[in-house]
Amino acid sequence: MLIRLEPDAETAAVQGRLKALGLWFTPLADAAGRVCALRIDPPSPPIDPGRLRRLPGVAEVLVGASPHPRVDAQAGRVVTVRRAAFGGPAPVLIAGPCSVDAPDTVMAAAEAAAAAGATALRGGAFKPRTSPYSFDGHGVEALGWMRTAADRHGLAVITEVLSERDVERVAAHADVLQIGSRNMQNFALLRAAGAARVPCLLKRGMAATVEEWLLAGEHLLAHGAAAVIFCERGVRGFDPATRNLLDLAAVALLAHVHRQPVIADPSHATGRRDLIEPLALAARAAGAAGVMVEMHPDPARARSDAAQAIDRATLRRIGAGLGLVDAHEEAA
Repeated sequence: MLIRLEPDAETAAVQGRLKALGLWFTPLADAAGRVCALRIDPPSPPIDPGRLRRLPGVAEVLVGASPHPRVDAQAGRVVTVRRAAFGGPAPVLIAGPCSVDAPDTVMAAAEAAAAAGATALRGGAFKPRTSPYSFDGHGVEALGWMRTAADRHGLAVITEVLSERDVERVAAHADVLQIGSRNMQNFALLRAAGAARVPCLLKRGMAATVEEWLLAGEHLLAHGAAAVIFCERGVRGFDPATRNLLDLAAVALLAHVHRQPVIADPSHATGRRDLIEPLALAARAAGAAGVMVEMHPDPARARSDAAQAIDRATLRRIGAGLGLVDAHEEAA
């Protein structure tokens, strides 16, 4: 944003008013050395340009075109997927196993999720694994297991799609297509997922800036996605004490400045089950529209990411902490 000053403007007075509004700026001088404009710098909070135009000494306020107009148009929107309302008055709890390893496992997980106040079931049918020798899911068969379990317990299905070739068959079972961290800038996949015209959950790349994340969302919307739900899952840090670094500042930025439906995934952010509950509640306090957590009926037997899988009791506490169930009532 650029503020052009009147030729006779009292520059110090204008700068004082901008400071009073909490704005940071850089003075720009003409060839004669006179300050003729002020550039509003990124640390500044958002402000209505019309308010600045009314300040004494201001001739014009120039606002550049947004690189992500479709994302901006989504600001303040409540994204509704079955009973889950991202951006509504209540937070959305999404829970389920990292990988859908068996029909009875996902059915039990769906039951526990519903009892904890969740409105969506997560789980991987196709799993991207760092090692080629790790369990990578049961594929299409697992999609059917998820759909059956979710329908029995009134939940939406959120699951990851890894390739543009799989979009159609994943969309046939899922309510929301998840784009994983590793695929945030896989533009062929973004194009195909958007063309499915269903809501997409977009995880932030492990080394992506917020602007790159928003632009990936713009790709999805530009190609037809019904909506984009952003998911902060931790960025790569330098401290091995946790798997990743949960960026709650980015959650607050998307929620309060960009006014986007944004959730947090403390499971992948921490990689350890003892930190998931406090960070889920912290994410909600920062403005998250919901949280996604990995839950397994028997965490020790989970075939992927067992160390970060929580049990029924922890999931129930998270649901209670988010105000979705009564903390003093036993799960049905």
